[in-house]
Amino acid sequence: MNLKRRQLLQALGAAAAASYAGAPAFAQNTPLRVGIIAPKAGIAGTIGECGLRGTEYAVARINAAGGIAGRKVELIVEEETNPKDSIERLRKLVLQDKVDCVQGIVSSGVSLAMGAVAEEMKALTIFWDGTTQDGVKETMVNPRYVFKSTDNECEAVMGSLLAVKHWKGKFKTVAGINPDYSYGRNNFAAFQALLKKFGVEHTVVADQWPKVGTTDLTSHVAALKAAKPDLVFSSLLFADLPIFMRTAHGAGLMDGGTKFVFPAAGFQHTALKKSFTPEGMIFGHNTLYFDYDKGTPQQKEFVKQYYDKYKDYPNWEADRAYFAMEVYKAGVEAAYKAKNAWPGKEDVINAIEGVKVQSLGGPGHMRKDHIAEQTFYQGITTHKNNYDFPTLGTVDIMYSDQLQKPTGMDFWQWIETATIKL
Repeated sequence: MNLKRRQLLQALGAAAAASYAGAPAFAQNTPLRVGIIAPKAGIAGTIGECGLRGTEYAVARINAAGGIAGRKVELIVEEETNPKDSIERLRKLVLQDKVDCVQGIVSSGVSLAMGAVAEEMKALTIFWDGTTQDGVKETMVNPRYVFKSTDNECEAVMGSLLAVKHWKGKFKTVAGINPDYSYGRNNFAAFQALLKKFGVEHTVVADQWPKVGTTDLTSHVAALKAAKPDLVFSSLLFADLPIFMRTAHGAGLMDGGTKFVFPAAGFQHTALKKSFTPEGMIFGHNTLYFDYDKGTPQQKEFVKQYYDKYKDYPNWEADRAYFAMEVYKAGVEAAYKAKNAWPGKEDVINAIEGVKVQSLGGPGHMRKDHIAEQTFYQGITTHKNNYDFPTLGTVDIMYSDQLQKPTGMDFWQWIETATIKL
């Protein structure tokens, strides 16, 4: 009996040891599961679709090269809608699907609500375009598990700086048409604050605030035309933007030499046809300008593959999604190298803080406060191209450390005190 008992214990011990030894190898043979939450319909549907395509491109390249630290990536896609339902999908991805990382989110309203839940669940989450800002105030100053995009105001700051750079002294009256929520209101306020900072005297003669998703902008355009502004600033960015352009063109708003600053127009660039979208606009393509002649070979490859497959040209959400995946990849691989073993979630988070990557639109990094820094592209539109929509005749490039507040600083105070290069 004693001999048999010893043999049984030895056998069980050997089996346990084999199981333990084999566990890491087994783990590395299983795919990394990344959950994606992105809009598929509605006013942000085309933006979410472009972001998902950027993610799929990134994953295809990663998997073709052997995966992340030897593990292939598997995507599980859920839809972004309202905050409540999107948070339930986050819970499903984390608790049921057991994903290793969650990425996505276009709406700042969703990310503001989701950030706190992801933090509570200890779910590693990297937002594409989402922040946790309430207006311009950061609500999650020291997150552990949530990584955020550049601040909402970056593109408005750059568009405002270009207006000063190119048109200072060439306009006196200003009008705005911006979406009626914090993004639009903060952007128009930032524009005015920057004009003041650089000594541009101006008078606001009209400010229009259409609800998000408004499809009849006739009255708003009429009010702008009646005000006869020298310059119109607008942070419209969804499907309402092409509607505005058609309506404004039909009403003759663009006939009197009015200048236009549209820092987020790149989300709709291929829908803004030359027939109703003027040359000479300040136009934001932000973290991805598809037609940049000095773009990296990787960017040019992506644009070509994107057009060949979808017969369209990508906007900057593709870059935001690609950036999120590259940040995750770089973090996992750096943690794996440092540990010489498969890293845990906390190891990966530590490695992501401060990590530098090359995204589709250029260099970027993740600050230690979990806010992204990326390369931005804006410029003045031209019709001198081979497309049926305007592109940039002049291209200005800025890194976002010149466009967003430093860690812990108030946005309005930063605008007043920062040394910003035009």
